[in-house]
Amino acid sequence: MSQKSAKSARLPRLWSKSLLLLLLSAAVYVAVATYLNGEPEVMMSEIEPVFVSQCVTAPSSRVLDSEGRLRVGVWNIYKQQKKGWQQDLTELARRSELMLLQEAKLNAGFHQYLDGSSLHLVMAKAFSLLKSPVGVMNLATEQARDACAYHAVEPWIRFAKSTLISRYPLSNGQTLLVVNLHGINFDWQLKSYRAQWQQIVQKINLHQGPVILGGDFNTWRGQRMAYIEQLAHQLRLKEAVYEEDKRHRVFGLPLDHLYYRGLNLMTAQSFTSGASDHNPIWAEFKLKPGAH
Repeated sequence: MSQKSAKSARLPRLWSKSLLLLLLSAAVYVAVATYLNGEPEVMMSEIEPVFVSQCVTAPSSRVLDSEGRLRVGVWNIYKQQKKGWQQDLTELARRSELMLLQEAKLNAGFHQYLDGSSLHLVMAKAFSLLKSPVGVMNLATEQARDACAYHAVEPWIRFAKSTLISRYPLSNGQTLLVVNLHGINFDWQLKSYRAQWQQIVQKINLHQGPVILGGDFNTWRGQRMAYIEQLAHQLRLKEAVYEEDKRHRVFGLPLDHLYYRGLNLMTAQSFTSGASDHNPIWAEFKLKPGAH
């Protein structure tokens, strides 16, 4: 056999080995991502200081609003990877009864921040990174009455995005439903994106009372934005109108949103922050007369 023929004979074997190695690597990656995702679990700092179940209920909770006023912040905090997040989060907390965070990483630094505050935490874990849970988190001046966590797995990278549904009592006798969602990103056909949203549609539809829906919805494409607008119309939700709009945009479209129902919007704005790759949203609402 000539030297050229020998090389040609080895090529299929090399390709086969390369393909096998690629498939094994992909299988290992999926297995690791699935392990890190775990199950959809929620933790409430006062009740369950660890992630043990999908839902948790507090024995009692006080009203969230301040004399009929409810101030809400929404911010993708970028896993606290940039300097200054403590200062910006403290400023947002100073002017809010409720904050909806995405990409919150419950590491030692965040625990230290919480220890120095009087905020109540409830978190839906998406996955764990170096033993630190990452996901969506509510920080509030009062603890939630109850909360549940939901998962949706990214089609390509296989890491999960989480959704947190929680309820808080209000001074007008009503119960506020809060949905904090970090939207699926890498899904061109929107099959997984729509499935993620369908997890929460019925919960919002059946709720009798005010609703806050906020988060990083990853609406970087017209079809995504159109789907969210369709859902908002179906669920009778209004989007906050911003006096100043500095929301982070991709292809000209904002990624972060705040929708509401059963509340009067007084003011809303989005301001710049160098402590994340997203800018915070802040809004003030007034309660409507309720069922005293």
